Amino acid sequence: MDNTQTVTVETARELGLLPEEFEKIKEYLGGRTPNYTELSIYSVMWSEHASYKNSIKYLKTLPREGKQLLVKPGEENAGMVDVGGGKACVFKIESHNHPCAVEPFQGAATGVGGINRDIFTMGARPIAQLNSLRFGNLNNPHTQWLVKGVVKGISHYGNSFGVPVLGGEVFFDDCFEHNPLVNAMSVGIMKKEDLISAVAKGKGNPVYIVGSATGKDGIHGATFASADVTENTADDIPSIQVGDPFQEKLLLEATLELRKSGAVVGMQDMGAAGIICSTSEMSEKGSSGMVIDLDKVPLRQKNMEAWEILLSESQERMLVCVAKGREKEVEDIFAKWDLNCARIGEVIDEDMLYFRYRGELVAQVPAASLVLGGGAPVYSREYKEPEYYARTFEFEKERVSEPNLQEAKKISMFLASAPNIASKRWVYEQYDSMVGTCNMSTNRPSDAGVANVKGTDNAIAMTCDCNSRYVYSDPLKGTQIAVSEAARNIVCAGGEPLAITNCLNFGNPYNKETYWQFVKAIEGMGVACRKFNTPVTGGNVSFYNQASMNGKVEAVYPSPVIGMIGTVAKDNQMTMDFKTGGATVYLLGDIVDDINCSEYLYSYRGIKLSPAPYFDLDKEADLQKALLELIRDGIIESAHDLSEGGLFIAMLESAMWRNFGFDIYTSGDVRLDSFLFGEAQSRVIVTVNNGCEDEMLSRLNKHGIACCAVGMVREDGMVCVDEEVFGKIADYKQSYDTALENVLENKNK
Repeated sequence: MDNTQTVTVETARELGLLPEEFEKIKEYLGGRTPNYTELSIYSVMWSEHASYKNSIKYLKTLPREGKQLLVKPGEENAGMVDVGGGKACVFKIESHNHPCAVEPFQGAATGVGGINRDIFTMGARPIAQLNSLRFGNLNNPHTQWLVKGVVKGISHYGNSFGVPVLGGEVFFDDCFEHNPLVNAMSVGIMKKEDLISAVAKGKGNPVYIVGSATGKDGIHGATFASADVTENTADDIPSIQVGDPFQEKLLLEATLELRKSGAVVGMQDMGAAGIICSTSEMSEKGSSGMVIDLDKVPLRQKNMEAWEILLSESQERMLVCVAKGREKEVEDIFAKWDLNCARIGEVIDEDMLYFRYRGELVAQVPAASLVLGGGAPVYSREYKEPEYYARTFEFEKERVSEPNLQEAKKISMFLASAPNIASKRWVYEQYDSMVGTCNMSTNRPSDAGVANVKGTDNAIAMTCDCNSRYVYSDPLKGTQIAVSEAARNIVCAGGEPLAITNCLNFGNPYNKETYWQFVKAIEGMGVACRKFNTPVTGGNVSFYNQASMNGKVEAVYPSPVIGMIGTVAKDNQMTMDFKTGGATVYLLGDIVDDINCSEYLYSYRGIKLSPAPYFDLDKEADLQKALLELIRDGIIESAHDLSEGGLFIAMLESAMWRNFGFDIYTSGDVRLDSFLFGEAQSRVIVTVNNGCEDEMLSRLNKHGIACCAVGMVREDGMVCVDEEVFGKIADYKQSYDTALENVLENKNK
């Protein structure tokens, strides 16, 4: 369609705009009807993916202040936190879910590329990546295709780009069958004073597009991400971008050299919505506008229309505002790196974007009317408690037969090879974790990834966490648990939590029950972040994660993934592996008679609906404070949190690294399955340095933290519970390490 054709409210509907939004657009344009290019501009900029129109009201309730924050949330492309020694950590997590549902390789690859560009656009060098992945039933061939494609896409782009993967999670459940979740996180380091802002200002300052040429890939990608997955979604493959990691590597080096030159006024990555997004957001932030000549944009396809150039999401591109008179310096830098560097316009002192193409003015729109916090619509949707929520409380553990030791032996091996618990080695061995020189955790296994910050006494601990089942059962409590587990993982690695980024994956916001899940999750996140003093630096909202297949609509479990960073004194890094044969294993935290929402209950017993597990936020905070003190004072020698699979799996994971075995001594106060496999929160297992037991117990008592001996490290490689032999650690390790590989490589046949 071109600008000569009549635009109506029906045209707006076809582009995903509401009738009332169409009328609002006309108001912004002084009463006139937009042409097709202008309507296309609003369709992407006012899409859910770009505008957050159904979420921003609640996002603003999250804690967004803290002395550690160096930029306010939403001010820049990513969060920026002071990590000491004059250095800042820049980090963010984003989703690429819909593209991966259709084309998993390129969807995942460009997700990695996009999140890294957000980091180095600000002047930081990416030093680590993480990812949070969710798929359907692993035994389903479609799921296996998605897993293989996504993992290959992440490894292809990340390995070629040269940034190590230091952590992540992989989760399987039937609800993600047609709508996988692929969330990518990037962490970078820079000097605090070297920030490049995403701003365009200064009348007459030239505007450049740099990096790759522009093609038709990714057009209406933001709109594509703001709709359900259906049987026909595969027809939207042209909406998916194609990435080039080698081009991105050149762009990274050119960008960091540009930062040193001092010639740049502002710069922004061209992600969702491409040129129109960058021009509008940079202009609005600088209280200015731009005149852009689209004829000067380097193209790699012929016969592109103006709206296609504006909306293209071709990868590896940036928009740069340059100080007037310093054009040659900038052009020389990009010429050195053999990258396009085309002057396409200039800044004006007017809240207006003028786009010219082939000698005509093809679009004229106020910059502020397009963006979040400006003229983009803001909604508060109706919500109601889902019917299933009340039914979760009907669950009674007494109706579940308590296993004896013989059945518990069977359960333990079942859980060790369960896809949600078993090693993700098949996945992470495809990622380069050692490229660069920052990784401090590959050969020192810990609950969080740890990256060196050169020239300082600190390292960065990082993790991303969320148990989607907990959140589905109770969004308020489940999201508090997600924040708490992320903080607990940071602390178990010896770190102090600093701040979070979030990737909020939900279904359709127009569904009242889905919106209830979202509202409650935000409430829970806010409560927990305030407790741990981990303000929210930004992130991503991904709605419409649901599939409409054969007349049936199924949303994914709500998945507010928490990406958290913290600082670790390099001489205080803690690991999870048992180190001494004969050492006593202590459980910090309460022994609770609880099997709610556990992998054991869900997968082994087949009970899909139960309340979220036991959780007390105050006790969680007290535990973390006490644990960090024990680590910093050199009292303990290992620490590992209890999560999926409970105590038995935590013991197994700590023992396997050095091929130790272990004994577990159960408590007669709770059920055997609760003790071994329950997932009550706020618990950690530790071993203690020689002669420090009394000091540890004294300190825990001072903090009011329950503690008891639950086992012992064995040197003979045997696993026993109450003197019942459960097997050899070598057999558990074989099952744990190869479970995913056996399915994905068809080795079970």
